[in-house]
Amino acid sequence: MGQEELFASMEQELRRGTLVLCVLCQLEWPMYGYSLVGALSKKGVPVEANTLYPLLRRLEGQGLLTSEWETGGSKPRKYYRVTPEGREVCARLKAAWQATVESVQRAMETEWEGKTDEQGE
Repeated sequence: MGQEELFASMEQELRRGTLVLCVLCQLEWPMYGYSLVGALSKKGVPVEANTLYPLLRRLEGQGLLTSEWETGGSKPRKYYRVTPEGREVCARLKAAWQATVESVQRAMETEWEGKTDEQGE
């Protein structure tokens, strides 16, 4: 595997872990799948429909989202919205995310000042 493929794979792992949080945060108001793809993309979180729809179904099955069909328009659309349980999970995930960001930031700081190569483990 080349360096670019390796990086792409690692980047995808990072994104996959944060997608649930991003989706829960966006669904405070009802949205249908395609509009959610656009909203996430606009905020710098690109996601493909074939990744998003199974996630939405899984979150709904876990009781974190609810859905409702809107059939009054030109074509039927399924709108998703976060449930009270989903809101609680979202708040907890936000706090965990902030703690993770702070920990990772500290871990990324170098501590080589004043150390020799043998000490810099």
